[in-house]
Amino acid sequence: MTLPLVAGIDGSEASLEAVDWAAEESLRHGVPLHLVHAAVAGHEAPDLIDVAWDRARRGTPAVRLSSEVVHEDAAAALVGRGRNAFGLVLGSRGLGDLAGLLLGSVSLAVAAHATCPVVVVRGGAKHRQGRFGSVVVGVEDGEGSDTAVRFAFREARARHCRLVAVHAWSAPVPGPPGPSGPALRTRRRPPARVLAEVLAGPFEHYRGEVEVSSETVEGPARRALLDEASHADLLIVGARRRRGHVGLQLGLVNHAVLHHAPCPVMVVPRI
Repeated sequence: MTLPLVAGIDGSEASLEAVDWAAEESLRHGVPLHLVHAAVAGHEAPDLIDVAWDRARRGTPAVRLSSEVVHEDAAAALVGRGRNAFGLVLGSRGLGDLAGLLLGSVSLAVAAHATCPVVVVRGGAKHRQGRFGSVVVGVEDGEGSDTAVRFAFREARARHCRLVAVHAWSAPVPGPPGPSGPALRTRRRPPARVLAEVLAGPFEHYRGEVEVSSETVEGPARRALLDEASHADLLIVGARRRRGHVGLQLGLVNHAVLHHAPCPVMVVPRI
């Protein structure tokens, strides 16, 4: 049984833009699209499903569609369906969010707790419609980015576009000699080696199928990723499991890109 891509809808324009994006993604990967609307008891709006259904069919008539209306908390409903999903797709803002918010509360909650990749569809039409031919993935030192990198290769191959891997670093902070403290920072691996080691396995698996470029940037990771996302179709970041807690450790960088990225953002939990 093929797992569906699940899109949450609430009637907002942002959620309909997410349906557009999700329908294209479903066709790209050959998976069905499942539309979910979480309705408040006594305020059901069945026409929302019809509107979203028509929107998906209009742009991608071949997409395989299904839908449901649930009567539970929207974030909980979507996180639950994400346990058996190819991924979750959400708009950046919902109907109930306060004016001035950069990211809707439901989208943030789902991104922080889902066990599958979550895409928050952001940006203007040119970023949502794949006009740049580029997927960007953030790479950190250590093992936190390995799953995200694998998904980034998959997305780049499916889109027939290039993959840009970005690793941001800061100059070592001088410190007193000894086994602890800032002196440890001088022993960090060279940025180019960090990228090379993380990319090696997926690059070999997708050899000849994905064009890859690497960028090492001295400075804050959030700025490096947002700059690269300005000419990308999709930005992918990884998320670690929180020890002893349910959900993910989104961190400051992930929060920054979810709130400010000019293109859709995919958050990939580390497996």
